[in-house]
Amino acid sequence: MSSPETSSLPRSFFQALPDGEVLTASHWGLFYAKTKDGRLVAVRPFEGDRAPSPNLSSLVEHPYSSARIQTPMVRRSYLEKGSASRAGRGADEYVPVSWDKALDLAAGELRRIYETYGPSAVWGRSYGWKSTGSVNNAIALMQRLLSLLGGWVETGNSYSTAAISTILPYAVGGKLFKPTAWPVIKEKTERIVFWGCDPLITNDIDWATTLHQGIAEIRKLKDHPRIRTIAVNPLRPKTADVVGSRWMPVRAGTDAALMLGMMYVLITENRLDRAFLANCVTGWNEMEAYILGTEDGVKKTPEWAEIGCGVPAQQIQSFARELSEHRSMIMFGWGPQRARYGEQPPWMAVALACALGQIGLPGGGIGVSYHYESGGWPVGKGPVLGQIPARPKAVWQSAVPWKGSRAVPVARMADVLACPGKVIDWNGSRIEYPDIRLVFWSGGNPFAHHPDTRALEAAWRRPETVIVTDAFWSATARHADIVLPAATTLERNDISPIGTSTNDGIVFMRQVINPVGEARSDYKIYSELAKRLGLGDAFTEGLDEAGWIQRLYEEAAAAGAAQNAELPAFADFVKNGVHLYAQNPAETRFTAFADFRADPEAHPLRTESGKIVIYSKRIEALHYADAPAHPTWIPPFAADQTSVHGQDAQAQEERKEGLGDWLELVSPKSGARLHSQLNPVTSARSNIAGREPCEMNSVDAAKRGIANGDVVKVSSLRGAILAGAVVTDGVRAGTIVVRHGGWFDPQESSDGAIDANGCANVLTPDDPASALSNGNIASTALVQVEKWRGELLEVRAFNAPHLGK
Repeated sequence: MSSPETSSLPRSFFQALPDGEVLTASHWGLFYAKTKDGRLVAVRPFEGDRAPSPNLSSLVEHPYSSARIQTPMVRRSYLEKGSASRAGRGADEYVPVSWDKALDLAAGELRRIYETYGPSAVWGRSYGWKSTGSVNNAIALMQRLLSLLGGWVETGNSYSTAAISTILPYAVGGKLFKPTAWPVIKEKTERIVFWGCDPLITNDIDWATTLHQGIAEIRKLKDHPRIRTIAVNPLRPKTADVVGSRWMPVRAGTDAALMLGMMYVLITENRLDRAFLANCVTGWNEMEAYILGTEDGVKKTPEWAEIGCGVPAQQIQSFARELSEHRSMIMFGWGPQRARYGEQPPWMAVALACALGQIGLPGGGIGVSYHYESGGWPVGKGPVLGQIPARPKAVWQSAVPWKGSRAVPVARMADVLACPGKVIDWNGSRIEYPDIRLVFWSGGNPFAHHPDTRALEAAWRRPETVIVTDAFWSATARHADIVLPAATTLERNDISPIGTSTNDGIVFMRQVINPVGEARSDYKIYSELAKRLGLGDAFTEGLDEAGWIQRLYEEAAAAGAAQNAELPAFADFVKNGVHLYAQNPAETRFTAFADFRADPEAHPLRTESGKIVIYSKRIEALHYADAPAHPTWIPPFAADQTSVHGQDAQAQEERKEGLGDWLELVSPKSGARLHSQLNPVTSARSNIAGREPCEMNSVDAAKRGIANGDVVKVSSLRGAILAGAVVTDGVRAGTIVVRHGGWFDPQESSDGAIDANGCANVLTPDDPASALSNGNIASTALVQVEKWRGELLEVRAFNAPHLGK
């Protein structure tokens, strides 16, 4: 429990109530938590939430899950042999130890690694979604400690948006640019295309917390008198079912081919806005030459596109005409870019939007974040709440020279661990992997989000020490040497912004219950580690959790005063629990690229030409075989065509096997969890036959003798999983869906090594999207599916591992 001597408020403001109801927040929204006899018994949504998450109810069970880590743990072989025991990670039993013992061990290893190898030997990126809260931000706290120790190996890009965030700065001068406001959409738009996204699922969560305005706006599209919606996706999204969208089942990884066929129609039927292309776009002539076949001898006709993408040519023609004849907004998702050559679909979508000529017009053009954090909802008028600083100036100065590059692509993490000294190309640079000796992970689960989980498991055994702080026995915690049990959001005090993209206000997160077992808040854990390393004062700056909550709030209040957006006094804010901002009227009229379209010279983009770039001389100068100078159709590894990708050995091997029995896996987000968060408590409701669902078309199921509810084996060249069959016509033939985030549960079966729960990334390849982004390609893989006839393995992922004494 917090000890708020450094806050101006009485201790009672920060204590859990044995019986009562308090307001707090989570990634799924604000809610009231009710306790009885010190136990959480019920939750109800905040009255300002416009579309409360169905996952809120799972939070009642969450802190009491069987997967909860209740005491500090050390892997037995590590306790006995230290780093010489690395081969036992993921298999050893764990021994409970005291907090003093665990913290002393962790601090000792940090000291040894920094003194012996220096900060270039430390992986401190700790990628993941953490838990809501600006003080107990697990990743920021860990990096704050490592910064004081001298730093760590930095990373670039993300698992979510590596390819799109790399290509859009070349194309439009920014990464995930601000989208046109929803009020403008409702007033002007006639056609909305949900391209490669399912916003009713992905808008359920927020990096901080949310009021779900995006979901509310999308639901209003059902039976709208003017707006019609189309969903382009290998599976029929939940969004399409709810709002009545027309579904266009494109083949996975072939969006670029479909868009080329559409642009052929727009060009040959004289539907282009030539004035817009001349004023606002560079490189269109080269793009048009490619589409018409004068560049490579291949006309990108709808008939040509049909062969690649599976959408009938007549539908491609009518789709292009429909968007051209109506004010149309392409709401482009991030799924298509998590694939080989993932830069091409979003760049091609920009080219399509240029061909349609509606960029910068109210309600028209393209947006790339409507599916995330209520993108498009007008930003509130108020200060942005900060977080505890993650990068203070170093106190320790290492005498060991830095080895390797200071930053690496985040999605190459397993390759970095396995291959120190390897040199790769990355967006115009040549980088060398450092030699990682210590991994510190907090607030994330790479054994869910990283591709080719089996290869990750092997690479994970190379560092000398792995330290993990977590509240639950995720697969990452099960592969650690030292495990420090963290409190959940319900078990500590904190503060959070509301709406990462929308900035709707600030919420006080009052502690609901006392920590389960011996769990401690992240702030307490890292403060104790810092103290053991002689960095206690530098880490805490004399403040405890309550003191930091008050500091962050008062810093926001000072910024608000400068913006004429006054915040209430801290005491009043804590008593009320929440402060919501007024809407900024100017934000309700925002149209993306409107100023640029009106006067490109006065409002240039941050691109090489100041205009939208469809042919990039900067990319051309890199001479990457897998990153052409203009948007290009490159057959994905799952296609039965020769790939230009230099690292495509796995694809070549898969083609030798023959494509007759192979299906294309897509791995979208699940509506039952956030990545892997909540999986221990929602699995009972969402799983089929006790494990992750495998959605497949009825034609593919019948061919394999598979019925609804059967346990199936899904395998690729990288590994195999068990899953529960869901036979549906909501997935195109030739495609299966196993949703991302299922917990890794490796076991031995009569048929060899297999994941018993259904972790999709056991199947996916850990290759880079291209040398440009080095993004992950976890959205697609070639797989085989068959009815499982072996023993039904018990799912063990959600229970604590074997504990010794």
